[in-house]
Amino acid sequence: MLVKIKGSALIGIDAITITIEVNVSMGQGYCIVGLPDNAVKESLDRTESAIKSNGFHMPRTKVVVNLSPADLKKTGAAFDLPIAIGILAASEQLPSPSPLEQYIIMGELGLDGYLYPIKGVLAMAMQAKEECFSGMIVPNANKAEAMMVDELAVFGFDHIQEVIAFLKDPLYSSPELSKNLKINNLISKIHTSSTLTQVIPDFSEVKGQFYCKRALEVASAGGHNIIMIGPPGAGKTMLAKSIVSILPPLSKKEALETSKIYSASGKLAINNQLLSQRPFRQPHHTLSAIAMIGGGSFPQPGEISLAHNGVLFLDELPEFNRSVIEVLRQPMEEGVVAIARAKMSVQFPARFMLMASMNPCPCGFYNHPQKECHCSPSSIQKYMHKISGPLLDRIDLHIEVSPVSYEDLRGNDESDSSAAIAKRVQKARAIQFQRFALEQGVYNNAQMNSSQLKKFCSISPTAETLLKNAMEKFQLSARAFDRILKVSRSIADLEAKENIEIGHISEAIQYRNLDRSSWGQFKN
Repeated sequence: MLVKIKGSALIGIDAITITIEVNVSMGQGYCIVGLPDNAVKESLDRTESAIKSNGFHMPRTKVVVNLSPADLKKTGAAFDLPIAIGILAASEQLPSPSPLEQYIIMGELGLDGYLYPIKGVLAMAMQAKEECFSGMIVPNANKAEAMMVDELAVFGFDHIQEVIAFLKDPLYSSPELSKNLKINNLISKIHTSSTLTQVIPDFSEVKGQFYCKRALEVASAGGHNIIMIGPPGAGKTMLAKSIVSILPPLSKKEALETSKIYSASGKLAINNQLLSQRPFRQPHHTLSAIAMIGGGSFPQPGEISLAHNGVLFLDELPEFNRSVIEVLRQPMEEGVVAIARAKMSVQFPARFMLMASMNPCPCGFYNHPQKECHCSPSSIQKYMHKISGPLLDRIDLHIEVSPVSYEDLRGNDESDSSAAIAKRVQKARAIQFQRFALEQGVYNNAQMNSSQLKKFCSISPTAETLLKNAMEKFQLSARAFDRILKVSRSIADLEAKENIEIGHISEAIQYRNLDRSSWGQFKN
């Protein structure tokens, strides 16, 4: 007897519906066809043990399992449950297999029939909703994840016996239908969630560094990339980690997009339905280019995709292999990364805010007010040249971080808290949301293209003169020109100004320290 069951497989971070065909006929032997990997091939052994452990019998005739489309590589143990149900239905141990094709059925089986969680359930649920399936049957541990998709009937079970009982009598278990209200409640609790795994420093805890904190506020307001250069102990890492506390909350769309990536990577917490805050990724400098952008024989998201809608922080940027940081150039411009393999090509979203920090020289004390630098001019030049000009051109703000004085460390001067700065940033983002409401794929100032710069960045004649002089004096590139305009637009938005004025242009130019041929002679 031939039975068809619907499942799902991941292609990158997106899902595609898979038809699991199970045929029990005369003959001998078991086999799985349709480009299964080793984990899928081993499914028959787990399935046989689970079937026998629960009072059923494994057919002693020929069993052929086909995973269609057959030219697509299938990976993982998530096909265990649909294969087991298909074998029971095809061998007529389950009555009336007709409702099987109405559901997406996925889950990993233990030898005793218990169901274990799987990866990528959120993407699978989105696909099930798009193709109008009656519902989705998943392990109970993945139930909350699947319920992120609005108005999808989700059935969660802990054991194969429960799945069998449901298929015999759908009234055995009523589904929980996901609602917009549930998602909205989760979004509203993003900043008050008790499941946060890391403590985020508050901006008020950062002593001194008022210039740097202002630059981070501007960067957050427009989603701009930023690099900080300064000696060890100046506070670069603490400043970088504090930025998450002033970024605007994730919208519903952003939360689903980012959670989908983490779900496909198996990094979405089981006890958390949505990511509770914007991602902050801080990879070690020893990682490879594949780990950075994603890839592998069966492509998986890399660090830049895990930082989607959040922050990618590269501490000690020159210590990274040059080939690793150069692969960032295209994703920083396009917001996606394309991974091409012989049998497939996938795209991962990668619209992140790059934050980088570095020392000014190998010893770290070049241009230090108290400590002497022992590096030769050639070693300093070699160190700085580890960062290419094209990459620096794509970074909007270059700021110099000076050592914190004793007076600042021991002083009681109160600076703005993260909450106060976050309010200003959210107001600026709200202005941008209205501005780009009719622009496809643009959500903040950093994402504007050339035509949008002309449309939304009108500047006064005096500001135009200042910008022209800066371009000529510092020999800035056309890309640097665009970056200055974008940063100026964000500064104007923080002040709720419709047009860009000379003060906005002046401040934006100050954030291009590394474009100056005489860098190192200027102190902030």
